[in-house]
Amino acid sequence: MEEKLKQFLKTIKLNESLLSMIFGIVTVVLVGVLVFRIYQGRRAEITETADTTEQSPVAETMGEVPVEVKEDGKKYPTNLPETYKVGAGEHLWMIAEKTYGSGYNWVEIAKENNLANPGILYEGQELKLPKVAVVEVPGMQATNEISGDTYTVVKGDNLWNICVRAYGDGYKWSEVAEFNKLANASVIEVGQVIKLPR
Repeated sequence: MEEKLKQFLKTIKLNESLLSMIFGIVTVVLVGVLVFRIYQGRRAEITETADTTEQSPVAETMGEVPVEVKEDGKKYPTNLPETYKVGAGEHLWMIAEKTYGSGYNWVEIAKENNLANPGILYEGQELKLPKVAVVEVPGMQATNEISGDTYTVVKGDNLWNICVRAYGDGYKWSEVAEFNKLANASVIEVGQVIKLPR
């Protein structure tokens, strides 16, 4: 028996280098397969994440209107109805503010409805609302809002822009002109203090 054991140990010793090489190759192959599978799994996660971020638009609000930023970088109202029924005392600026979050969209509403005189609307009148981007005017961000009861006129001001910044409604210019007893509402002077009725 001792003889057999010695013979077996000799055989193993002779083949030890061959066995080491086989075990080394198997180890390298297993590690390679493992690394490949980990890499494939991470790559699939990154692709899935990229796909979902590309498809979901960025949600924001303009005033109180929810908007989404589309691929073109413009903002579109998310819950825009196809039509709008005019209420008592409403005008296009007010309707555009309610539906688009920007009064400047009144121009698109007027064009869509072929209004000969956009300043005249009737209660109950139904207006079509075009699916267009929100009109944003540079320099009219929230930081330019006027919150006080008075405003000192600076170069380039007019009553319309002052009212947009103070009330979010340019059509209030006539009320402000009347409140300040302005003889000519289109003439305001730099440094003049305008009272804003609240």
